[in-house]
Amino acid sequence: MKVLLTGANGYIGRRLKQKLLQEDVSLRMLVRNAKSIDSDIGAEVVEGNTFDSASLDTALEGIDVAYYLIHSLQQANYKELDRQSAKNFLDSAIKQGVKRIIYLGGLGIKEQASEHLLSRIETGEILSSRPDEIETIWIRAGVIIGSGSASFEIIRHLTEKLPVMVTPKWVSTLAQPIGVDDVIRYLNASKDLQHSSNLVVDIGSEIMPYKEMMLGCAEALGLRRWIVPLPILTIKLSSYWLNLFTPVPYKVAQSLIEGLSSEVVIQNDHAKQYFPQIEPLTFQQAVKQAIKEMEQNQVFSRWSDAGGGEDIWQENYRDDPSSAILLDRQSLPLDGLSKESVYRTFCSIGGKEGWFAYDWLWEMRGWMDKMIGGAGLNRGRRDSYELRVGESLDFWRVEDLIPNERLLLHAQMKVPGKAWLEFKITDDELIQTAYFYPRGLWGRLYWYSLTPLHYLVFGDMIRSILERAELKALEK
Repeated sequence: MKVLLTGANGYIGRRLKQKLLQEDVSLRMLVRNAKSIDSDIGAEVVEGNTFDSASLDTALEGIDVAYYLIHSLQQANYKELDRQSAKNFLDSAIKQGVKRIIYLGGLGIKEQASEHLLSRIETGEILSSRPDEIETIWIRAGVIIGSGSASFEIIRHLTEKLPVMVTPKWVSTLAQPIGVDDVIRYLNASKDLQHSSNLVVDIGSEIMPYKEMMLGCAEALGLRRWIVPLPILTIKLSSYWLNLFTPVPYKVAQSLIEGLSSEVVIQNDHAKQYFPQIEPLTFQQAVKQAIKEMEQNQVFSRWSDAGGGEDIWQENYRDDPSSAILLDRQSLPLDGLSKESVYRTFCSIGGKEGWFAYDWLWEMRGWMDKMIGGAGLNRGRRDSYELRVGESLDFWRVEDLIPNERLLLHAQMKVPGKAWLEFKITDDELIQTAYFYPRGLWGRLYWYSLTPLHYLVFGDMIRSILERAELKALEK
């Protein structure tokens, strides 16, 4: 079987990719940037996207089953983009003779759905619109619980940080959560299902209100929490609340909050009928599994691994930071330190380790960013030691990674321009460079107003990197 996976760098896509690599299939992936996939992964990689007909045709040529895991949520015109993307994919799949499309959408009733959920439903309808030419299996899930999922990150951060939560009335809305591992099992099993027509499969575990989910998460974390629902809290206020206390940026929070007003419960029994071998974990089991992965530093993927609009690193990876007008460059000799130890040290920056110098200034910048709807620092990082191209690191995204040589970060905080931070090792020197391409006068004023802070922060940062590398070398 020849299988195409789209969205391979997303939260679900990364996990499904690992599962498919264990299966007896020939796997091909369509990605925006081939650098984001390990060259020795054992699968074919096609660089392109669903708005480029040539790359789409190349990706779908000779494919039997195609997974569609694409969503443009963070872009302002995401509904139009989602519709066009799905139509392009369907047309190309039929043209190339694909037998089956497998799509992961969201639970919900069309007449009661929020704009976000409605877009997910419309995408499924488009992909299912030509059953006489191609069959589509449409898996519909609600709240996905797993380490790194947006839903679990929101629930966990709220319950950890707020002993008493004043919440909107949507906490009484019913939903059917499901563990991420079960979602992967349904998606994987769908490629082998003996079925010859379109099929919609709703998946989930027990029915519960969001209030019960938050209290259940608190219990799993060993915490006591109190929730006080207030009907006066609006969607906008709730979105700001989530933006400040969770890693989710304002635009994503707003879309999620709007969706929470609609019940997301199963509308059919096709999961039991067609996949009787899958018994979903309970909510508590899924939460405990997610917590265990976090405690053991085993988070495999995160919701922020792929995004949309200004929060998607692939849109900017071709920009060359050396073309930036303004820069701050620091360099120091390695003085006998190995390239490996210096590389490991600067790759551990951010997250719980902090930024090696003036962490309180970074914290202030993170809060300022959150206040204006940016990513902020509390996205943290997936793993305390390892990085990979495309993943988020606080309010940066990893844009390039060359072992024992280079780390390039692209800024995702709100700035009047484009910014990068690069760490590069030459033969006997560490070079650290902050690049900035300003947007108009405000961009230049922004950069020059921060010049004194850059002198302190970046100067201490490069010294701290070498000092930490030296300490780790001595510990060995």
